[in-house]
Amino acid sequence: MAEFKVHELEGTRYVDVHLDHELVRVESGALSYYSGDIQVHSQLIPSLGGFLKSLLADEAIYRPTYTGTGVITLESSLGGFHVLDLAGESWILERGAYWASEGSVEVGFYRERVMTGVWAGEGPVYLLTRVRGNGKVVLATKGPVEEVVLNASNHLATEGKYVIARTGDVRFSVRRPTKNFFGRFTSGESFVRVYEGTGRVLLNPAPYWRYRMFTERAGNTDLPAQTTS
Repeated sequence: MAEFKVHELEGTRYVDVHLDHELVRVESGALSYYSGDIQVHSQLIPSLGGFLKSLLADEAIYRPTYTGTGVITLESSLGGFHVLDLAGESWILERGAYWASEGSVEVGFYRERVMTGVWAGEGPVYLLTRVRGNGKVVLATKGPVEEVVLNASNHLATEGKYVIARTGDVRFSVRRPTKNFFGRFTSGESFVRVYEGTGRVLLNPAPYWRYRMFTERAGNTDLPAQTTS
């Protein structure tokens, strides 16, 4: 199995991927450098369906693969990275959360319901990345990751985009924070993002302080702040 190591240097974090005759898939444009006997493969012409899905999902058209023996170093970030170990289950990742994965992991797309996407402010076509199978997946995060376990007797509600990933059986919806209509005006929150079902949810309760400063100045808090282009 490929080994993913998260390092910290000068206030930034980055991932080293150690390969021993193995294959990994990496987010497009995430490579910093690599050493060893490694071959890179990137599809020249993506399928029309794949192109449209990635365009609507605001994700990469094609994620290149790296095969062989050596070390791949990915770009550094003012945010962080979290290594998720899949054991046959399916996970749905928010936009910008996918960073890398083992070749045994299937990477595709998941579409939310039309009205859910509209109420969430994501438009009528809300496509997310879906990973499933067995193996490790690296997630790009804004800060430290907290896991919440859901069951039939509880649910999770967030005011903003704190959730970065959820298992496939967890349902997502958008609702008013209070049962009465006018309560939304006095509660200070118009809508909340609700997660229900039996499964696990990963979220960022707070960003790293350098990430917060950088993204507030840049006016963008949706994606991890990369320190290189």
